[in-house]
Amino acid sequence: MERRKLLTNGATAVGAVVGTGILSSCKISREDQVKNFSLPNVRWRMATSWPHSLDTIFGGALTISQRVNELSGGRFQIRPYAAGEIVPGLEVLDAVQAGSVECGHTASYYYIGKNPSFAFGTSVPFGLTAQQQNAWLYQGGGNDEINRVYSDFGVISFPAGNTGAQMGGWFKKKLDGLDSLQGLKMRIPGLGGKVMAQLGVNVQVLPGGEIYLALDRGAIDAAEWTGPYDDEKLGLARAARFYYYPGWWEPGPTLTGLVNQKAWEKLPSEYRAIFSTACYEANLTMLSRYDSLNGSALTRLVKNGTELVPYSFDVLDAAQKAAFQLYADMANGDITFRRLFNQWQLFRKEVSAWNKINEFSFSSFSYNSVGI
Repeated sequence: MERRKLLTNGATAVGAVVGTGILSSCKISREDQVKNFSLPNVRWRMATSWPHSLDTIFGGALTISQRVNELSGGRFQIRPYAAGEIVPGLEVLDAVQAGSVECGHTASYYYIGKNPSFAFGTSVPFGLTAQQQNAWLYQGGGNDEINRVYSDFGVISFPAGNTGAQMGGWFKKKLDGLDSLQGLKMRIPGLGGKVMAQLGVNVQVLPGGEIYLALDRGAIDAAEWTGPYDDEKLGLARAARFYYYPGWWEPGPTLTGLVNQKAWEKLPSEYRAIFSTACYEANLTMLSRYDSLNGSALTRLVKNGTELVPYSFDVLDAAQKAAFQLYADMANGDITFRRLFNQWQLFRKEVSAWNKINEFSFSSFSYNSVGI
């Protein structure tokens, strides 16, 4: 009876978000519920792109694992593995596609070499905030578009985490305008890396667990990861002093739960609903955790000698122009990118016009009057 109650609760949770277009095919019917007692035992492995030490971002995988176990009454279990335990952190998609693991937790933009459209599954420079990204993915058809790309790889994806707006990276030396980016070696993935390359940066892509040593030993001159809480845990403040903002390349980056399509099709509909709901919870939980943790972490970093530095206007202006020129060039050369970009761009214009009225006007006043 308790197991049936858990599964029924899972169905209720899915019903609350079923209008998203992502979960509509996973709705549990009353007829299905009476069969819960006969559901099979399923054991999956989840490869991730994160080290155990980053408890909030790896926590996205843990949330999925824990909720799947709870909502299935222990019949469906997923064991998450840190980067390198099964495959390197940047090869999660490969492992899921090959069926080496049934599922993964990663960032889509790590795989733009396979298809540049994957960038939109995470975040693109001067793109959507976390709330706007969720609105696009869940209600604006975004995840359906992303999954059209993933279908070529035999994989299905689910939003499964968001770090919120990120910082702009750690630099060993203070920048002196746009020209000082020339030849700089920087860890930065995704289309943000391609934009930085257009500005003269020597771009490197490294998993989180390798950033500190590379920065500390001078293999790179600068690096970005997420924000104060994770960056503090990685020790990046010990390797570089100057902490830039804003992270214009990742204003609202989504982390992704990937599932091998064949493994997904073998799951009972109840388990599909449970997995989808667990990813939904992971997405919202991670964003809440980062927003609650980053402020105090930033205070500690500044107290211990970190110097906050805003990007100069010439850097931001050049980066934005380079970003949208890059999108135009990629759209001209890739029909999949063009279709996704056009859909995304229309949504961005509409939601930005609305948010300029409702949120920006409030924030502009409110943030300047904090402390009253």
